[in-house]
Amino acid sequence: MMSDTFSSYHPLLNILFFAGVLGVTMFVTHPIILGISLVSAISYATLLKGWRRTLRNNLIFTLPVMIIAAALNPLFNHYGVTILGYLPNGNPFTLESCVYGLVMAFMLAAVITWFSCYTEVMTSDKFIYLFGKMIPALSLVLSMALRFVPHFARQAGVIADGQKCVGRSTSGGSLLSRVKHGITIFSILITWALENAIETADSMKCRGYGEKGRTAFAIFRFDRRDGYCLLGMAAAFAMVIFGAVKGYVACLYNPRIRVEGWPLTPGSFCAFGAFLIFCMLPVILEASDRIMWKRRRQLVDGRMERGYRLWEV
Repeated sequence: MMSDTFSSYHPLLNILFFAGVLGVTMFVTHPIILGISLVSAISYATLLKGWRRTLRNNLIFTLPVMIIAAALNPLFNHYGVTILGYLPNGNPFTLESCVYGLVMAFMLAAVITWFSCYTEVMTSDKFIYLFGKMIPALSLVLSMALRFVPHFARQAGVIADGQKCVGRSTSGGSLLSRVKHGITIFSILITWALENAIETADSMKCRGYGEKGRTAFAIFRFDRRDGYCLLGMAAAFAMVIFGAVKGYVACLYNPRIRVEGWPLTPGSFCAFGAFLIFCMLPVILEASDRIMWKRRRQLVDGRMERGYRLWEV
């Protein structure tokens, strides 16, 4: 996992960002909005996890989901007036259902990619910091549930590596031996998960989690930098919502395809631009931070070349 600038901001900004971008992506089905969301999600995922890991995850998981969603929608939904043909059971095969299936495929891909970024940025300590006092039990359950799959996968890799060292690899040998070794690894993993749950419960009980009046230490502080960022996020998101309310980014797929904002109008251009800035905010912050540090480094190097000592600068 690579560290980025936006992850160092206050957890409130992190969760508001993901709530806003996911909300617009799921409820606004305009192709340009979904395209902006998907490209921004891939860009941020590449920044967080590197392009190799992002590409591998998208090809293995996201691409099949997109293909299935795009293929199944016209088979089960037959709305629309532009009939391209008829299925063997007699149901019409319409252009509107095909286009809507593609739109849903891009929406699913964007949502999945954004959630992969969410798991990297919103750690369990951030989530418990935000909701631990209001809903301590639910916040803990949600935090553990969101981190369960990646934590489970990492531990499975550790166990598989250990079993491979003693000759119990799942990548070689006969099919029966590989299945046997896989069952052994899965059994070890389940045992580890149960023991870890018991240890976690005992540790929390000893530390008084959930007790009335219990205090908790937090390293997060809302400072001026967070305030400026929150104002920028609020302004961009308000412009997007305004454009959606005014119908600048509206899109209909039944009974005919009707896409507002294309060709671009001043209102749709502002809405699309605001959403692009909102989605690309983590990348913009990271780029500006790197440029700032690069300039400061060049300034320090230049002064050192002129013979200044650091304590005299």
